[in-house]
Order: sequence, then structure tokens, then C-alpha cells
Amino acid sequence: MTSGRLVSQTATLARLGFADPPRAVQLLGDPALAGLVDPLDDLFSDGLPDALGVVADPDLALLSLVRLMESLRASAPRRRDDESGVGAQVSGLVAALRHRGPARDRLLAVLGASTALGDHLVAHPEHWSSVAQARPLTPTERVEELVAAVSAPGAHTAYDALRIGYRRQLLAIAALDLTSGEPERALPEAAAALADLAEAALEAALVIARTEVGEQAELCDFAVIGMGKTGGRELNYVSDVDVIFVAEPREGVDEASAIAAATGLATHLMRACSTSTGQGTLWPVDAALRPEGKNGPLVRTIDSHRTYYERWAKTWEFQALLKARPVAGDRELGAAYIAAVNPLVWRAASRDNFVEDVQAMRRRVEQHVPSGEAARQLKLGPGGLRDVEFSVQLLQLVHGRSDDSLRSGTTLEALDALARGGYVGREDAATLDASYRLLRTLEHRIQLFRLRRTHLMPTADSDLRRLGRALGHRSDAAKAVVAQWQQQAREVRRIHERLFYRPLLAAVARLSSSDARLAPEAARERLAALGFRDPAGAMRHLEVLTAGVSRRAAIQRTLLPVMLGWFADEADPDGGLLAFRKVSEELGSTHWYLRLLRDEGSAAERLAHTLARSRYAADLLVGAPESVAILGDAGGLTPISREDLIRRMRAAAGRQSDPDKAVRAARSIRRQELFRIAVADLSGSLDLDGVGTALTDLTAALVETALQVAIQTVESKHGPLVTDILVVGMGRLGGGEMAYGSDADVLFVHDPHEGANDAAAQEQALETVQELRRLLSSAGPDPQLGLDADLRPEGKNGPLVRSLPSYRAYYGRWSLTWESQALLRATPLAGDLELGERFVELIDPLRWPREGLTGPQVREIRTLKARMEAERLPRGADPKSHFKLGRGGLSDVEWTVQLIQMRHAHAVPALRTTSTLPALDAAEEAGLIEADQASALRDAWSFASRLRNASVLYRGRPVDSVPSDLRVADGVSRILGGEPGSGADLAENYRRAARHARTVMELNFYGSA
Repeated sequence: MTSGRLVSQTATLARLGFADPPRAVQLLGDPALAGLVDPLDDLFSDGLPDALGVVADPDLALLSLVRLMESLRASAPRRRDDESGVGAQVSGLVAALRHRGPARDRLLAVLGASTALGDHLVAHPEHWSSVAQARPLTPTERVEELVAAVSAPGAHTAYDALRIGYRRQLLAIAALDLTSGEPERALPEAAAALADLAEAALEAALVIARTEVGEQAELCDFAVIGMGKTGGRELNYVSDVDVIFVAEPREGVDEASAIAAATGLATHLMRACSTSTGQGTLWPVDAALRPEGKNGPLVRTIDSHRTYYERWAKTWEFQALLKARPVAGDRELGAAYIAAVNPLVWRAASRDNFVEDVQAMRRRVEQHVPSGEAARQLKLGPGGLRDVEFSVQLLQLVHGRSDDSLRSGTTLEALDALARGGYVGREDAATLDASYRLLRTLEHRIQLFRLRRTHLMPTADSDLRRLGRALGHRSDAAKAVVAQWQQQAREVRRIHERLFYRPLLAAVARLSSSDARLAPEAARERLAALGFRDPAGAMRHLEVLTAGVSRRAAIQRTLLPVMLGWFADEADPDGGLLAFRKVSEELGSTHWYLRLLRDEGSAAERLAHTLARSRYAADLLVGAPESVAILGDAGGLTPISREDLIRRMRAAAGRQSDPDKAVRAARSIRRQELFRIAVADLSGSLDLDGVGTALTDLTAALVETALQVAIQTVESKHGPLVTDILVVGMGRLGGGEMAYGSDADVLFVHDPHEGANDAAAQEQALETVQELRRLLSSAGPDPQLGLDADLRPEGKNGPLVRSLPSYRAYYGRWSLTWESQALLRATPLAGDLELGERFVELIDPLRWPREGLTGPQVREIRTLKARMEAERLPRGADPKSHFKLGRGGLSDVEWTVQLIQMRHAHAVPALRTTSTLPALDAAEEAGLIEADQASALRDAWSFASRLRNASVLYRGRPVDSVPSDLRVADGVSRILGGEPGSGADLAENYRRAARHARTVMELNFYGSA
């Protein structure tokens, strides 16, 4: 061959799609291909090179063809005049490959798509004719071929005969599939043929099993029920085959003996399919979908199955039964099984726990994706096959109970029926149909290459190139197929909107003609399935939001299909939708509101989850709808600093001349900031410490602003004050640990100016404090903020406000130990800063005693704590679940820590803190409490604090104990990060933590010397 000719041939092969043209030139000249390559092939463009150029991997096809011809010629007779047997095989294959036509196309397509099938042809070269002459077979023909193969295996074992016969039929299925011209259109036929082949293999395996079990096989009638893709006649090239086994005793046989025999049949059948021999294996037979899964008996009678499904089955088990059909064994028995379980399948959506089970199924879909594979998953990833199958099956369960036309086990047939029945929009169904076909075709081509079970998109360029060419891409096939897949995945990613939520609006709104038209009853059924407790009410809200032809209604019709899904993800979708309606009615005419929800990627989702998760946040937003703008701000969930809050509140108050209006303006800012903090908490942007700090800063800023307004009010009546005023934070406020439902514990201090009349100063200070309390406790735009001064000297019997000298005199003469304990958390909050410093100097020796506590003082604290436990717990409250006063609750932890502080802070400076957990950390660091004990106290205090906050967020009002109502407990648990249904364990989880804390408290508080 001249160099010019070689260069020309190499260029031609490169143009045809060969990745390694020089090697292809060598292979085309291989003696094994004698008679197949013609020098005029280049001229007429109909020879072997051009035929190879249309397959998925021309290089692989050419190499496999050389190997096949070598294998076939090696077994041919030496005499050239022998045209029978293997010699005829060689000449027949040469003839099939020499001229264009279906035979050549099929052979080369298989060799260019699958190394595994190429290896099989090299091992069994006579099977080329099964490829070249491939035709569709009926299920009966497939069964007859394989049963005949295992019944008369010849030189092979029955196991090997089954595998060889299976591969021979698989070659023909692949040949027809790969040369269909439109692989996505041909997908249902290929998937059905693969399921029929699996059915035939199971029937042949049962023949083997009967032989191995012997006479015992006659004790029972035995049937194999196909599940999953086998049952739905939509199987992959490589897949587990899901089954359920059912048996009945024959006349005169007791049930135990029959089941034992049937179990033997099932076991041997599974072994016949899954055992690896010299001829390979078929696939695992998976019976894990049976009642009780792998823990249950392998075989049951029909009555046993029915009893299980009636009493104990979960919704996902009925979902699995959607695809059940008899595939092997006694077909009458199989039909009787289907007749027994089918009515139960279509009643599943009426079960009390249907919504919870649906949510659990959705979680299972998402959680089965390994994190490292999510971006490549065709099956389990976002926009993958499981999304489509789950949604179609869910719609079948909801609407199939009243519409028999939806009861198909095949995904595409069921999707078509849903569209024809008006349950899914026609355009949506067409888009989903196309996406599903593409994803399944990609899955098939990837699996076919090595006949390995995988659902991952490949990453190697050569694999992607082969995959792209298999789907018809010729220009940069690797990039083209990835782009095609990702575009379709994006379509499927909105599957719940397209299939489940959008048709709900068609029941109440004017949508396009292609949208699904759910009847009102069907829409209510679907809403109930989503978890709405008042479907009729939800329908009314949807009707109000989407009515009319305005731009606002049009945008709502676009938003709501997605938002309904987000509402349904939470514990209170009804409350979320109602709150959304109220906010939308208030802001719907503003130019920015719907644009924010439509255009800001996360704003609408965050709003929906917030409203359906938290009545507290919803009430705040309904009262101030403009706060929704926070959701569109990049830094919208970051709490504002105390200094900035004071500046903003003072500016707002300063624009009002009336004191009530001034404080109302400041409280409007507080309401907005409470919403910001709640959303940040709900979204996980703030931890417990962050929430406590933010709420404390917000309270301090409001008290500071309101105090200045109160001072101005008093000064407008009496002239300038003759005394400085200080508000001291106590309790959780002083410790920087405020909760959503916390009152503000405070002390009021004043210090008369030099030369001022003490009585006049006291009167002015009292009037100012009373005005401050009035301004903050009156009804306003935000939750009322009560200023509780009960921790002052002499409690409720003492003066509301005292001068600094009066505090000094009281603490020096009459102060009790518990009052010093209360001062542990005292922190100047608002008012005169210099006065605050002097007050702290006064109280530090009291709360951090120089020599610690005396024995009598320790006994006084313990006695008071015991009295609190006996007397202060509200009547009817459960001491095991009360957050503050219960056993192991907040009070137990705080008193334990505070006793350590008062006894040791003189020697351990780190204990001189007003906050509980930092003090506990310091005590552990100093060795004053063991690490495991500190951990128990820390866990219980944090759990109780988080529970109390979450309870307020969910219910919208203060809550004192772990909720006993299961629905409320579930909502609270989900705010804490629990899964739907986890509320049932909430109380026990809290009690366990509290018990540990109580044990530690009794040891360190009551038991220490």
C-alpha cells in the first residue's frame, strides 16, 4: 500500500468516526477479515468501513469483528469443499457482512456497543445468526426456547444451558434495539422484551428447581410474582429481578409441608439464576419486597399475604404492588394472588398514615443517593428516573382508587393514562415521557457496554463519546450527550410541580388548554394526599389567589404549583397557605412583592417553608407583610447589631411627637427583626447561642429606646430629671440567653444628681419606670414585652425602683443568699452607662463572695430549691417534661452551675460570667465538675432551650412543656431537624436527657459537701 493511499484511508476512517485510524487500517488488513474488505469500498461508500462508521464505537466493533472471525474460522473444517456445518457458518457470516442490509447492521451494532456481548460471540461464534436473523419473540416463544434448553442441556449442565440460551436471546434483543433507528421510541419494546426474557429464565429456572427438589415439589402449587421493572415489563439490560413467592398446599397436604417444599423450590430457583458458572451468571433474584422483607418467610400462602397487607403493610409496600404480575409457575395461583392484593393497593391512599408514608417515601428517594454520585446518577439523582417513577406511582395511588384506567404497572402506560384522564397536563406528560425515554435509553446503553448493573453517567471521554454516538450524535458526541442529559434532567427536576401540584390550580383557575383539568373532588383528594388537613379550605385559598386575568393572578398561577410542594414539605401546610394568602392580599398590588418571589431564587421557597413551619413567624409576617423583603436580601438573615438597632429605633421614634406612636415605631422595627431572627433560626443560619444573643440585643435596644421616650415624657411634664436611671437585665436577659417566649427580668436603679432632693428624684424615677412599663406592655405591632421586676429587693413588696445608695444599704444589711444568687446574671441593659458600672462594682462582692459560701448559705440555697420543686410547678404539669421547673430541666442545670459559681468564682475568675454554658465550661475546665457530667448538663439545658424555642415557633405562643399532642410534637421536632413522624419520639428523647441531667444535679447540687 502506497503512503498516499495509506494517508487517504486514514483520513477517511477518521471522518467515519474511528478514534484510532492507523490501528483500524491494520485491523482491516487482518487475514481474519479476508473477503470482507474490497478496495472499491472507498469509492462506493457501502463497504465494511462505512458500515462500521455508523455504530457507537467503530474501533471496538472492528476489533470484535476480527476476534469473531478468528474464532469462527478456527473452528472451520480444513477441506474447502465442505460447505456444511461450521464451514457454512463462516461463509454465511461473510455473506452477511459483505453487503449492506439488516444482518450486517445488527452484527456491527452489537459489536460496537457491547464488549460483553462481543466476548460472548467470540466464545459462541455460531450465535452470530441469532443477531443477523433477530426477530421479536412472543413471551411464550421465549419460555419454550429456554425450557427446552434446560430440559435437554446436552453436553452442558442445566445451569450453563440456561445462561447460554439467555445470552443468545439477549443478543437478538440488543440487535433489534440498537438498529431501531429511534432508540427512545423503541425503548418500551426493548424493555418489555427484556422483562419477557427474565420471565422465561425464571420459568426455566423453576424447571431446574423442580428437578433438584424432586418429589417434594409435588406437595404444593407454586407461583412467582414479578415485581418492580420485571412486573412492569420495563426491565433494564442488567438488573436485579424482584419477585415475591406464593404457594398453596395441594389436596391432602398440610400447609407446613407445602410451604417447606415451596421454600425449597424458591431457594433452588434463585440459585439457578444467580450462581456464577463457567458461562457466567444471569442476575440476582431479589425477594426483599416480600412481607417483612428479608426477615420474613421466603414463601407465604395467599391468606398469609393478605393478612399482612391488611394489618401491617406500609404505603410503600402497596406502591411496590402496583407492578405485581405472575411471571412463572402456576398462573392460576398467580392470578388469585393478584386478585387478593389488588383491592388493598387501591385503598392505600385512604389509610390514616398515607401522608406520613408518602413523605417517608420521598425521603427515601432523596437519601438513597450517595453524595459522591449525585451529579452522575441517572436513577436516584435530582431529575432522575426515580423522580419520574415515584410521581407517577403516587398519582396512581391517589386517583387510581376511583379510576381503573390508571391501574397499569408500566410507567409510560400509566403516564399516558394520567394524561388522558386529565390528571396530568398533556404537554407536561409529553415532556416527561420524552425525558423518561431518554434517561432509560442512556441507562440501557451504559449497562449494555459491559453488561454490568450501573446507573451512573460515565466520566471518561471515550465512554461519553460512545454513548453520544449511540444516541445519534456525531459532532463532539461526548459533550452533546452530556448536554442532552442535563437538559432533560432539568425538566424532570420540577417533576412534582408538573405532575402533582400544577393540576390542582386547574380545578380553580383558568389555565392553558394543555393543563390538566382536575375535578374538584380529585383536587381535594390530591391536597389531602399532600397533607392538607382542610382540602376544601385550601381550594378556596387557591381560588382567591389565582382568580381573574390580572398580571398578579398570572404570576400566582406560576408560583403556586411550586409553593404547594414546599408547603406540603412542612408540618402545617394549611397554615402556610392561609398565611401566604393573607400576605399576598396585603402586598399583591405592590410592584416588588411578586417580582421578588418570582425572580429571587430562594425567596419564594424560604417564604413557603417558613409560613408552613412556624405560626410565630407567619403571625409576625401577616402583621408586617413588608418584612418579606428580608427574604430577597443577600444578608437578610444576619441579625443586626445592638448598636445599629438602637440607632434605627431612636431614629424611628424621633420622627414621632406622641410617646405611644414613638415607641410603636420602635416596636415595628422589633417585629421585623423578630421575623428576621425566626427565619434565620428556622433555616439553620442561627444556632441556639446566636438566637439568644440576637433576641437579647433586640430587647436591649427596645428598652433603651423606650426608656429615652419615657424620660422625655416625664421631662415634658416636670422639667429635666434630677436623677440618672439604669435598667439592669436579670435572668436569661442578663445572661444573653433570651428565648422567644421570655419575659424581660429587670431591676430599676436610679442615682440622684448632686444636690437633688431624694424624694423628688425617687418620684421622677418611679414615674419614668412606670411610663416605660406602660409603653412596652400595651398592645402593639409586636408581641408584648413585659418588664418583670420581681427579683428586686423585697420582691413585689419592695419599691419598684431604688436609688443606688438604697441598694447598697439593703444588700449590706438584709440581703438573703438567694438575692445574691439572682445577681449572678445581672447585666446593665439600658440607661446611664456610668451608673451601670457603679452598680456592677456594688454587686460583684455579693455574687462572687470573697471566701465563697458558708455551710449555712449552701443549705439555704438547697432548701429554697427544694421548696421551688415542691411548690412552684404548675398544677397538672408533668415534672418529667416541664422545660423550666421539671426534673432535669433548665432550673436544675442553672442552679447547679450557679452554686458552683458562688462557691468557687473567688478562686476561678473564668466563672465570673452571667451566662450558663460559659460558666459550665469554666467549671469543667477548672475540674469542679467531671467532663461527662458537664456534658449531660449542657445537653439537657441546650435541648430544653431549643425545644422551648421550637415550640413557640411552631405554635406561635409560649409553651412550658414537651407537647403531648402528636401533631404538635411532630411540628416541633421537624423544626429541630427531625424527620416527619419523629414527634412520637420527642418526649422520650427529652426525658432521657433530663434524667441524666437530674442525676448529675442531685450529685453536684444536693450531694456535694
